[in-house]
Amino acid sequence: MPKTMKAQIFYEPENMKLEEVPVPEIGVDEVLVQVKACGICGSDIAYYYGDSSLETETGKGPLILGHEFSGEVVEIGSIPEQKGLFKPGARVVIDPLQYCYACEICKKGEFNLCENKNVLGVSHNGGFAEYCASHYTGLHKIPDNVSYVEAAMTEPLADAVYAVQKMSVKLGDFCVVIGPGAIGIMMVQLIKSSGAGTVVLVGTRDYRLEVGKDSGADMIINTADENSPYYVADLKAKIEELTDGKFADAVITPTGSVEAMEMALEISGRRSRIVYFGLPSDEAVIRVHALSAIFWDKSILFSWLAPLTWPTALKAIATGLVDVKKLHTHTFKLEDLAQGIADVKARKGNVMKAIVEP
Repeated sequence: MPKTMKAQIFYEPENMKLEEVPVPEIGVDEVLVQVKACGICGSDIAYYYGDSSLETETGKGPLILGHEFSGEVVEIGSIPEQKGLFKPGARVVIDPLQYCYACEICKKGEFNLCENKNVLGVSHNGGFAEYCASHYTGLHKIPDNVSYVEAAMTEPLADAVYAVQKMSVKLGDFCVVIGPGAIGIMMVQLIKSSGAGTVVLVGTRDYRLEVGKDSGADMIINTADENSPYYVADLKAKIEELTDGKFADAVITPTGSVEAMEMALEISGRRSRIVYFGLPSDEAVIRVHALSAIFWDKSILFSWLAPLTWPTALKAIATGLVDVKKLHTHTFKLEDLAQGIADVKARKGNVMKAIVEP
């Protein structure tokens, strides 16, 4: 084992340096993982540019960012060793949200709301490095037919699984996804495989919408570009037309746009389920036409993180239920991380999902 490793150390907005630092020393309840692939997430971009609206204690330097990563076990602490859970050479993906399992919230099974959680790449050092230490309970074995790059997309998929579960999709439902990013396209596949009759994907960029169409969306709609062949000027009128005035059975918003969140209410029908997933700003307020929502008995739900959905997400990748390979469009070296973050923010080269391979 080497004594040092290369890591990208984030200090403050737009100040991140590739440095040689000590390889993490693991505790008795930890596992050391050699990172093989780590995805660039929107929150990494927000931290890097200093515009995150997440909890104030998170994303502060000096810190190694990166929370969507997979790798190979190289060293294990005495506790997982005694339990025979992992061995050097095991291929694993890491749940960065590491719960305490001791607070009252955890004891109720609400792990995503743990009062004492550590989050790799957010509050503790993460995966934009050659090695990372994790509590052994955060590791999941990667199925043999799943690559490290595919496994690195388990974290956003697990989030998507939890959100789609909240939609309570019924056979034949008319569902709308507003936001054709990587997670939105994962949601399209999950919703379709849950039995939805029609899945409509709504966005503002044709290249993303077309990936969604290739991933199973029955219809794609562009609400911004009048030159798009998919352009629709009045989304509410279009959904009303498509459903004979019934509107959507379920709508989900993998976007932080307040306009999209309010539109989800406008295009949803009787006893519909609206799930808010994307993160708006701290100041964002969603306006609800209360009386019409009550008269139509709507359910408004919120989704945060991925409690107990990781095994499901891994199975979805392994069985082909969700194809994440087509979402991987760009690969960066560890030393080029800052450029990669800038390119993803600028959507350079029609980026969908960028992966860093140390």
